[in-house]
Amino acid sequence: MIDAHHHFWKYNPINYSWIDDSMKVIQRDFMPEDLEPVLIKNGFYGSVLIQVNQMEAENEAFLKLADKNDFIKGVVGWVDFKSDSLDTWLMHYSKHSKMKGFRHIVQGESDDFLIDINFISGVAKLTKYNYTYDILIYERQLKAALHFIRQLPNNKLIIDHIAKPNIKNKSFNTWSNYMKAISEHENVYIKASGMVTEADTANWKKEDFTIYLDHILNSFGTNRIVYGSDWPVCLVAATYQEQLEIVQNYFGQLTKTEQNDIFKKNAIRFYNL
Repeated sequence: MIDAHHHFWKYNPINYSWIDDSMKVIQRDFMPEDLEPVLIKNGFYGSVLIQVNQMEAENEAFLKLADKNDFIKGVVGWVDFKSDSLDTWLMHYSKHSKMKGFRHIVQGESDDFLIDINFISGVAKLTKYNYTYDILIYERQLKAALHFIRQLPNNKLIIDHIAKPNIKNKSFNTWSNYMKAISEHENVYIKASGMVTEADTANWKKEDFTIYLDHILNSFGTNRIVYGSDWPVCLVAATYQEQLEIVQNYFGQLTKTEQNDIFKKNAIRFYNL
């Protein structure tokens, strides 16, 4: 299997100020030597490393880690999509075979951030290099995300963490309507990831996620769902194995071929691994 969404960091309270005291369990370093044995134990042979900080220096650090660790099959980095130097940066990264795509921390931006024509124009340039774009948003940003997606029919796009619905408070109707509309765009995939931290982190039950998994399965089908752990962020609410069991138990209803798509082949196809 392939874990298509995890992070590494050397913790400090300045660059990682979002890791507040409610998340003390992840206020430490997380590096390849911490993840690799966990992946092996749970049946994974590869992974995709996703950006955390919005700086080119992290891209270079992650690419070096990918070169040194064969289990890291791809890196999703960050670039300033509104920079005059965007083309230069994309050309630079095209020399690195493990750089697969890019992401911006849109969840930390205004609700209408994704309708910015300059940002959209920057993301459109990714197609020239067959780069992907990860959409990281909260549920409240789905309206703008739908507009964004409609402007980019030729881009390979993927929704991180099922767009972070408020699972703790059972928010569903608005989320489900937008997700259905988004799923009609066949260039958009979705990650079954990051759900436990949107639930009641101390008291979630696997049944809390069923309605959301039902909806993405019915909307996106088995060919556009990709599994990701969101390790180590997931550790705030669950062990690696616990969050994995939620999706494995749910998708256990599918054929072996369909499960292989979700846990391996869709990631390979989307990220060109």
